[in-house]
Amino acid sequence: MNTINTKCLIIGGGPAGFTAAIYASRANLQPILFEGIQPGGQLTTTTEVENFPGYPEGISGPLLMEDLRAQAKKYGADIRSGQVTKVDFSNRPFTVTIDGDKVFSAETVIIATGASARYLGLPDEQKYMGMGVSACATCDGFFYRKKTVAVVGGGDTACEEALYLSSLANKVYLIVRKDHLRASKVMQRRVLEKENITVLFNTNTVGLFGEEVVEGAKLVEHLGTEREQHFEIAIDGFFLAIGHTPNTAVFKPYIELDEAGFIKLQGNTTATNIEGVFAAGDVADPRYRQAVSAAGTGCRAAIDAERFILEH
Repeated sequence: MNTINTKCLIIGGGPAGFTAAIYASRANLQPILFEGIQPGGQLTTTTEVENFPGYPEGISGPLLMEDLRAQAKKYGADIRSGQVTKVDFSNRPFTVTIDGDKVFSAETVIIATGASARYLGLPDEQKYMGMGVSACATCDGFFYRKKTVAVVGGGDTACEEALYLSSLANKVYLIVRKDHLRASKVMQRRVLEKENITVLFNTNTVGLFGEEVVEGAKLVEHLGTEREQHFEIAIDGFFLAIGHTPNTAVFKPYIELDEAGFIKLQGNTTATNIEGVFAAGDVADPRYRQAVSAAGTGCRAAIDAERFILEH
C-alpha cells in the first residue's frame, strides 16, 4: 500500500477547511484537503447567505462554498474527495486512512469536519430543507421578518433562538416535547415573559405541510396518552434547535473532547492535545457556529500549522 506524504493534511471542506487550505497554500505547505461526505459543509443546505463579508447582495450557500473552493485551488491546494476512516496520531508524522484503503502521512493535520445539526427524523424536514426548514436562526432568521415561525427544543439554545427570532418575527412558537423547559432559569423567564412567544409544552411535531414552502406544522399534544390531541399551526419557518453533533468519532482515541464531543483547544490557539494536530470551525465551536467565525479559525489553524512546522 503506497503512502502519500504531505506537510499539511486538512480534513473537511467547509468554510474552515477551505480557508485553512488558502492560508496553508500561500505558506507553501502544499496542503491536501479531503472534502468528506458533504462537500461544502452545512452551508450547502442554506439557500441565501447575507451575513458573510464581501457579498453585499447576499449569495447562496453552495455558490459561496464554490468560491472558497476555487480560491483554495487557485493557490495550489490539492482538493480530493474521500472520507477519513482511520487515524493514527500516536506518532508524528501522523497517518490518516481515507475510504479504508488510501493512506496519507502528514507532518500536521487540521481537523475541520464540522458539526451536524440534529433533526427530528421527519421526511418533511428534508423535503422543505432551505424552503422553510432551518437549523440556524442567526443564519436564516432575517428572511422571516414580520412572519410566524416555530422553534423546536427546550434547552438554552432553543430559548436563545426563539428570543432572537422574536425580535424579527411577528409570532414565535416554541415546541417543547416535555412539560418543562430545560434551559437556565434566566432564559426560561425571558422566554415566558416575551409577549410574541407562545410555548407549546408536551408537544411533538409529526409533520410539515405546504405547497412549495413550509406553510404549517402538524403537532400532537400529550402523545401516547389518553389526552392525545392532534392539531395544526400555520407557520412560515421551522427551526430545529435540538443540538449539534460534532463529527469527531474517528478522532476519539487520540483527541481530547468535551462532554458534548467537541474538540478541546489549548489556550488561545487552535492546537489540540496532540502536538501538530489542530482543529478549526464548528468541530471545536459549540457556541457560535457561523461561517465567518469558522473561516477565521481556519486561518488561525493554518498559521498555527505553519509555525509548528517551522519550529520542528
